[in-house]
Amino acid sequence: MKFTYTAWLVAFLLIGSLWPAVSYATHVRAGEITTRRLPGNSLTYEITLTVYFDEARGRDAARQQETVTFCFGDGTTQEVRRLPPTLLRGNPNTSINIYRTTHTYPGPGTFSISVAITNRNNGTINMLDPVNTSFYISTTISVNAALGLNSTPVLLNPPLDSARVGQRFCHNPAAFDADGDSLAYRLTIPQQGVPSNPCRGVVVNGYRDPARGINPNAQTEAQNAPATFTINPITGDLCWDAPGAAGQYNVAFIIEEWRNGVLIGEIIRDMQIVVTDNPNRRPQLQAPADLCVEAGTLINQTVTATDPDGHRLELTAFGGPFNRGPDGQPYPDALVAPQAATFTTPNQPQNSPATGTFRWQTNCSHIRQEPYDIVFRAVDFPGRNATQLATLQSFRITIIGPRPQNLAARPTASPTGGRAVQLTWSPYTCAPPGSLMLVYRREGCPPLQLSPCQTGLPPGSGYTEVGRVPSTATAFVDTLNLRRGIQYSYVIVAQYPLPQGGVSIASQPVCFNLPLLAPVLTNVTVDSTSETRGVITVRWTRPLGLNPGDLGAPYQYRLLRSTGLGTTTFTPVATITTTLTPGVADTLFVDRGLNTTQNAYTYQLEFYFTATNGQLTRLDATEPASSVRLSTTPALRQIQLSWQAQTPWSNDNQRHRVYRSRRGPNGPFNLIAEVAVQGPNTYVYTDTGSDTFLADGNTSLPLSADSSYCYRVETVGRYPDSRIPVGLLYNFSQIICASPIDTTRPCPPVLSLDPLDCAALTDESFCNQSSFSNNLRWRYPERDARNQLCDQTITSYNIYYSRYQEDERSERLTSVPAPVTTFEHSSLTSVAGCYYVTAVNRRGLESAPSNRVCNDNCPAYKLPNVFTPNGDGRNDVFQPLACPRFVETVEFVVYNRWGAKVFQTTDPNLNWNGKTTAGQDLASGLYYYQVTVRFASVSRNAPPLVQKGWIQLLRDGVSMR
Repeated sequence: MKFTYTAWLVAFLLIGSLWPAVSYATHVRAGEITTRRLPGNSLTYEITLTVYFDEARGRDAARQQETVTFCFGDGTTQEVRRLPPTLLRGNPNTSINIYRTTHTYPGPGTFSISVAITNRNNGTINMLDPVNTSFYISTTISVNAALGLNSTPVLLNPPLDSARVGQRFCHNPAAFDADGDSLAYRLTIPQQGVPSNPCRGVVVNGYRDPARGINPNAQTEAQNAPATFTINPITGDLCWDAPGAAGQYNVAFIIEEWRNGVLIGEIIRDMQIVVTDNPNRRPQLQAPADLCVEAGTLINQTVTATDPDGHRLELTAFGGPFNRGPDGQPYPDALVAPQAATFTTPNQPQNSPATGTFRWQTNCSHIRQEPYDIVFRAVDFPGRNATQLATLQSFRITIIGPRPQNLAARPTASPTGGRAVQLTWSPYTCAPPGSLMLVYRREGCPPLQLSPCQTGLPPGSGYTEVGRVPSTATAFVDTLNLRRGIQYSYVIVAQYPLPQGGVSIASQPVCFNLPLLAPVLTNVTVDSTSETRGVITVRWTRPLGLNPGDLGAPYQYRLLRSTGLGTTTFTPVATITTTLTPGVADTLFVDRGLNTTQNAYTYQLEFYFTATNGQLTRLDATEPASSVRLSTTPALRQIQLSWQAQTPWSNDNQRHRVYRSRRGPNGPFNLIAEVAVQGPNTYVYTDTGSDTFLADGNTSLPLSADSSYCYRVETVGRYPDSRIPVGLLYNFSQIICASPIDTTRPCPPVLSLDPLDCAALTDESFCNQSSFSNNLRWRYPERDARNQLCDQTITSYNIYYSRYQEDERSERLTSVPAPVTTFEHSSLTSVAGCYYVTAVNRRGLESAPSNRVCNDNCPAYKLPNVFTPNGDGRNDVFQPLACPRFVETVEFVVYNRWGAKVFQTTDPNLNWNGKTTAGQDLASGLYYYQVTVRFASVSRNAPPLVQKGWIQLLRDGVSMR
């Protein structure tokens, strides 16, 4: 991958004049913490803090910072002294300060190493009070012996850069992981230490996003969108498009270290960017295209830069292969094995155009899965009072392992006397200790197409691993499920150990055919389907490539059988002794008494010759071959067929035949379709009743769920090996019968109900009757509303009931068998209720509901207007007249002539004895009442009957006759 970005490099000699003088305590600009596990102890690490101090505005504070406190994340701390500081190359106003120590952890775990330094340098505008804000950074490591001598990435590009207002700016830390681990990047917020706990950090006060935190109206360089500040999670390109205000900014990002999909560490880098304004135009840089080379290749590339203003240029390069740190000095611990890369220029600076040469002699120790990133930088020299501009471009190099050479194959015998293939190859010398050689195999020998820089085997190549040996080995014996008559292709690939990881280019494939000296099976065909009398015919060839006199006679075939598809629990079923005389029928066996209805069967044939000692000795055995197994899946007015067989020949890319009988398993069977199959997943056919093969008659007719249909399939196959001249192979499956599914529901019945004729009732109707019934009757139609014939295979009817017509759900009362079309719903307390009926056919499918019918009660409630509560036993109690019907509740209230309530009750029979509610006798006279009656009704919300009237109460010996 190539990325290009431009930075505005401020002449840091001028930075000291940009800001007013401040306290000497302000000096920290940027930095990070890196670690390296030391040999000999899996718990001991070298820990390095690299910080950049402001020598222009904080020289005294920088010089006084001889020690810092390291927090190791395990509860311990240490004062660590500084190594002799150095000035950043080309920038005397910034020093590089390194503090390094070793620490042994008490045990495995994840630890956060941190340092807090007081104070940051002044002038940072995207945080509050930077001069009184401490500088805090941390790195997290996973202490785990299984990781080996793991090191965190090192950051080779200094964390100081400059940008220009309105111009897109990018920076790359040039992170390099010597172990070849994968790196990922994400933004975070700079941190400050907590005064009460120097080992703990929090985000700085008042942090503002550089993109629009200072200038909310900042735009991209193209002036077509709001400004952005992002980091590429893969390449680490930190891009600001575009600064909107001049000033000094501090930002932070996290570099994650991943191995085998597991996060094993994180580094936080806190960096500083100074934004100015400048009319100078940036240089133009032309870097080489990304490369992918085999180890051992000499890389020699030219880099060219030009300046549109004609200024002189300086070309530099940095990255792990140079084995140099951010200061340009040799790295104390080599990042890559010798030889290191070099970048040379005629002189520095150069007149435009400027050139430089990148040279790297790669070798096997440089192989790794992750690419190497080289960053080239061109800086112009516009004059003393102008700001320098820099352009950067990356150059990515992938170094892969060379392909193994001279792979060859020959037949051999396994230690147990079985089939085997001996593979050999030339010694592979480009592999570190712990590398492996992986052996892959596939059937067939198609060309192996590899794209440039393709390592290993591409997806879909068809190869599977059959073994692995140390990379120092030069041979391998394959004994894994080899089949005669099959052409095999082998390749080998070197696999490198972690952390570098990865694999080499695959070797050239080698093709191989096992020699044929044994019979091959040609037929396993089902002749008869039965649970006890099934028949299968097995056929085979004579030994291919073997003449009768080549070995000792007599010879013998031993046929073995295993129950199931592709099973291997074989038992002998036949022994045939032969002299291999031409014309003798010794290559066929009819196997009887099988359960071919329930089972498939697998066969294998062993071939024996008579050894010189007179003993029958097995020469070889055929590959197992199974019978064809057919299965059915009923569907809506169709039947889905699928079949399978496990055979040494291929049934793919042929036309299989499907036969159907409409009259049962005894036939006749008609050929209804030829199915063009490609692979096992295509061994399917869906029968809808059509017949596409008319030579034996047209049996096309839609399938009916009321009928059973029987099928058998004939497969067609052939051996892919041209040395087996047996032509096409035809084999029948067993016979299987099935019926389709029919989800067509019956038509809904037409329902009627004997209603209650209220007009025909007298006052005495239903007197003393407490049980009622409703009589239902229905008819089943011949045609539906669309004039389609209705299903006449009705077996029963379901009756549904709901007490109220407002009820959304009905209760299933019962089911009555067809052809009954009446039902009496008895033992009811009233006739109020609603009904519908459904029809059920013999497949259990239920129709939609019939029309809904409802019945309602005929309520009645009448009151007299005179009663005589005088104790003579006649008419002493005020009650409803005889036979009130279907009353549920009553509210009865009596008032005197002045409107005062004197009596009330909820007794449906009232039973007022002429007394007040308190039990006092009321005087004779005229009283008024209101009665509210609720009746049992088909409607849950039926309004009550409200009746008002008068009552004459008579006492003083008056009675009513």
